[in-house]
Amino acid sequence: MAAFNVVLGCIMVLLLILFGISSAARYYIKFTLFIVLCLIFATAPVPLMLLKPFDPRNALIPAALLRLSARMLGIRWEVRGLENVDNSRGAVILLNHQSALDLYVLAVIWPLMARCTVVAKRSLQYLVPFGTATWLWGTVFIDRGAQSARNALNKQAEAIKVHKRKLLLFPEGTRHSGDKLLPFRKGAFHVAMSAGAPIQPVVVSKYHFLDDHRFGSGNIIITILPMIETEGIQKEEIDSLVEKTQLRMQEEFSKTSSETLPRSLRSKTK
Repeated sequence: MAAFNVVLGCIMVLLLILFGISSAARYYIKFTLFIVLCLIFATAPVPLMLLKPFDPRNALIPAALLRLSARMLGIRWEVRGLENVDNSRGAVILLNHQSALDLYVLAVIWPLMARCTVVAKRSLQYLVPFGTATWLWGTVFIDRGAQSARNALNKQAEAIKVHKRKLLLFPEGTRHSGDKLLPFRKGAFHVAMSAGAPIQPVVVSKYHFLDDHRFGSGNIIITILPMIETEGIQKEEIDSLVEKTQLRMQEEFSKTSSETLPRSLRSKTK
């Protein structure tokens, strides 16, 4: 036992040294810590979730714990546009997709937007126990491009209309770290139009503190933009709706990303 403690102590000292002198080591250590903390904080409340499965409110305890872990990793955030949230009605929430760290953004949004359900690719469901936890808090799993995905989203349109659910999707379809948002897919817009529900764009500024070999401390700005109404819009107008929404989100993304860039540069020099 004593030998084990000595070896463990040596490993911890080595990791601390690497953390202090190597940006690549910090990147892998912090991402590993991120994954471990997400697994623990998301799955620890599972017994409580079993009391009321598939209720979006099951995400609130993991969200609180995840926000705590975000601060531990040096991530700070500012939320703007709270006056644009209307929890008396359903909506389709659109969020730009940058990294697995978007989970922290969801943790900030969940308490603000009542009855919010996330759409995710089905492969996440099989990542036990994390996938089990997300399933229990009501995540909608889809196989992209399949008829089953369209059927699942059609059911959610009814939930938005009748139960005032908020359905959160990543319209770009895949994550990226560029300065320009990827072209939006139309699925979310079809759902909103089918439900006669508004689209609520949410924009997260660029993760300047994160790249392939660096995971530093940094600030993000989460902006909740005004709702875009879809009621009365015809199917042939969907391209115009997509373009209008993407333009609004791109403008906000560029603006807030330029605000957080100087802060990120200052943190690099420290």
